[in-house]
Amino acid sequence: MVRTLERRLDVEVPARTEAAARARVLIVADFSASKLGNASVAEQLAAKLRAAGDDVITTSDQTNRLMRVSDMVVSALRHRHAVDVAIIDVYSGAAFRWAEWTTSILRSAGTPVIHVLRGGNLPRFAAANPDRVRRLFALSNAVVALSGFLYEEMAPYGPVAEVIPNPLEASAYPYTRRATATPEMVWLRSFNAIYNPTLGPRVLAEVASVYPAGSPVGARLTMIGSDQGDGSLQSTEAVANELGVRDQLVLKGRVPKAEVPQHLSKADVFINTTDVDNVPITVLEAMACGLCVVSTDVGGLPYLLADGVDALLVPRDDPAAMAKAVLRVVEEPGLADRLSSNGRAKAESFDWSRVLPRWRSLIASVAVQGEKR
Repeated sequence: MVRTLERRLDVEVPARTEAAARARVLIVADFSASKLGNASVAEQLAAKLRAAGDDVITTSDQTNRLMRVSDMVVSALRHRHAVDVAIIDVYSGAAFRWAEWTTSILRSAGTPVIHVLRGGNLPRFAAANPDRVRRLFALSNAVVALSGFLYEEMAPYGPVAEVIPNPLEASAYPYTRRATATPEMVWLRSFNAIYNPTLGPRVLAEVASVYPAGSPVGARLTMIGSDQGDGSLQSTEAVANELGVRDQLVLKGRVPKAEVPQHLSKADVFINTTDVDNVPITVLEAMACGLCVVSTDVGGLPYLLADGVDALLVPRDDPAAMAKAVLRVVEEPGLADRLSSNGRAKAESFDWSRVLPRWRSLIASVAVQGEKR
């Protein structure tokens, strides 16, 4: 089984011809986070393509879900004859519908479509809805997976053309090498049950039993993220109170994207507690800053992280195992240094300078299919 992305990232990117140097692109994705000051990966891709000279239309930045889907459908109808290629994000659940609807509109007009598979829940959704997924893949001119995990899990439903990972701007994340580490931990995600945030204070309690509050290197955990309204935030605080570590838990709430590096850099260990995941950009952000990553081994994470090389992987929902890994980072000679330096190198391999040429090459090749219609 292929467990890494490097094999597909290191292939040579074909040169683009002058005729293909510009493309008219419609990107169908959730751009609503941009109104809150947090540019999504789709928003960043749009900006990078524009800067490279492509003509890019995006939909939708509506914060209301119904309005957002309506805007996507209307935009697909309006621009179906005016673009060379459409890029459509594909999520599981109710969001799968807008991929189906916009794809149907665009393909009926002969517009080539690139589907981008997103979300760690997509394989489970596909297993429950195989016919719908196969129909969507049959309409696709190219399917892009964000990880080796999705590449392998989704291949039974149709050909997956590329693995192009979520990129980041590595230069935006100041790097501090952790030659040694303290039990100063940080968590960055939205408070949603699928990310298992209550594991955070449970890990904190285990680590604090070795490094209690008031000691020279007392354990502390800062949790950063928005409240998704499912009770996860309240449950996390309740668990911290129950375990007696509330004073060592800092709940920051959502922070603007531009401030993420400075908040991450205050810690030495990044804990990723999720039960479901693909290739979380937050983990790459932590690695870019030089933090030592301790993560659950679910979904696409074993494809992204090399256990013992650039991160430590533990079973899901196991506070003792995660705490033991954190203590290893703090106490095992040379481990923090190795994880920190290798983590930064891994993050740099996901830089936009490497990923954008792959996107432009794929767009150019798919656009040719539209020219032949």
